[in-house]
Amino acid sequence: MENQVTVTNNIDPCSFKLLLSCPSGLYPSKVSVEFSEAYDRIPHPDVNLEKAISEIWEQRSQNNRSLYNGTKFRYGGYKLHSGGGSDHEPHVCLHLGLTDYRTFVGTNLSHLWESFLLPSEDDSICCQHTSSPLGNGAIVETIDKKILVLRRSNNVGEFPGYFVFPGGHPEPQETGIASHQHVKELAESINNTVSQEMFDSIVREVVEEIGVPAPSLSLPAFIGISRRELNVRPTAFFFIKCSLGSKEVQQFYTSAQDGFESTQLYAVSMIELENMASRMPGCHRGGFALYKLMFDSMKST
Repeated sequence: MENQVTVTNNIDPCSFKLLLSCPSGLYPSKVSVEFSEAYDRIPHPDVNLEKAISEIWEQRSQNNRSLYNGTKFRYGGYKLHSGGGSDHEPHVCLHLGLTDYRTFVGTNLSHLWESFLLPSEDDSICCQHTSSPLGNGAIVETIDKKILVLRRSNNVGEFPGYFVFPGGHPEPQETGIASHQHVKELAESINNTVSQEMFDSIVREVVEEIGVPAPSLSLPAFIGISRRELNVRPTAFFFIKCSLGSKEVQQFYTSAQDGFESTQLYAVSMIELENMASRMPGCHRGGFALYKLMFDSMKST
């Protein structure tokens, strides 16, 4: 179970900021990763804030024995290279470090989360003291042109009952990375492996949460990164086509591996999706905004 989000200072939990938009949709050859400890979290100079991270984790762990301190990829920004050559498509290099769930709970999900932020328009500077693990989400379009949306279970700690796209996190453990040790000698190989995990992980999440077979899903197209204003949580979004109709997808959903995280699957039109967006957490509402930019871009070409 995830930890309950604390709403402070009347911040709208549905508000978001688009950190990066790629409306043309970028495939793996156009998305790379620079994985380095340079993009790890920087400890806050306030020792009391740093001490609070451990205290919050200990308290949460006592209340919920199932909490596990797993590693996550930390979002540290990106570099955008303008398109060249015949295709004119841009190339994005994501800057990723390492963090863990304990630090996520003690910074981003803490009631003190705003105290960890710096006053800067540069997101990587503003959030340099937060854990900021990179989440992922998928806008999945069925063969009958419906978009798949889940309603979160009331038993989850974070945003119960809200509408979300399927998603989760890319996982360092899937790449064999436990720390930065010995990574420097294998930098190019590691970067390629982590970049592939960005695309592999979102397919896994869709398969686990929706229940559809992986061969029914297209190669994901990266469409950008949104950040929820509440808790400054970043999420990478992808567009995926499914070769199944919405009725077939509903049948697979009944036996989804992670079906317990949601109570219902919706297959909706763009108009219906727009109405649902007001009941999405900010990062997912930002995902809808990224999808709309992609949709509008496709219409104009």
